[in-house]
Amino acid sequence: MSARLVLLGPPGAGKGTQAARISERLNVPAISTGDIFRANVAEQTELGKRAQRYMDAGEYVPDEVTNAMVRDRLAQTDAVDGFLLDGYPRTADQVAELDGMLATAGTRLGAVVELTADTDEVVTRLLKRAAEQGRADDTESVIRRRLEVYAEQTAPLADLYAERGLLVQVDGIGALDEVTDRIMTALEPKLA
Repeated sequence: MSARLVLLGPPGAGKGTQAARISERLNVPAISTGDIFRANVAEQTELGKRAQRYMDAGEYVPDEVTNAMVRDRLAQTDAVDGFLLDGYPRTADQVAELDGMLATAGTRLGAVVELTADTDEVVTRLLKRAAEQGRADDTESVIRRRLEVYAEQTAPLADLYAERGLLVQVDGIGALDEVTDRIMTALEPKLA
């Protein structure tokens, strides 16, 4: 099945986990800007060094860097017939950039899934993950800042995509299989 999807939701809502599950079910690559950033940081690339400064402060990496990475990734052969973007777009400017990328390729989005989650649940999840994985970017102050930035810059994208008739909202709290099933059920009319 060909699908071009965006996955929205606050940090800790389960986007990465669900992106992997959805991409497997739909046979499209899950493209995570967070994974791309972390790989560059680990490899100490110039991009990684730039991205690290922003990530450590709980801020987003600048659009010009992110847009270039996404454009290159969507041009790869495995993404030609579909993809699931996790962590992009995050701003109205990135939405416009993605629209341009897709128009140039002669395609368009099929749906935007917004995973919703209670703020306290998200903070608890991320603190637990930080303890288990030793992730320096998941201190409580950085988590709360990331949630603030999400609310300011990314949450309004849900309204934009709702106006276009692309948005489906799914509760991201619950057992993994239950959340995946909710997402797939919500996507059925969009992918038909």
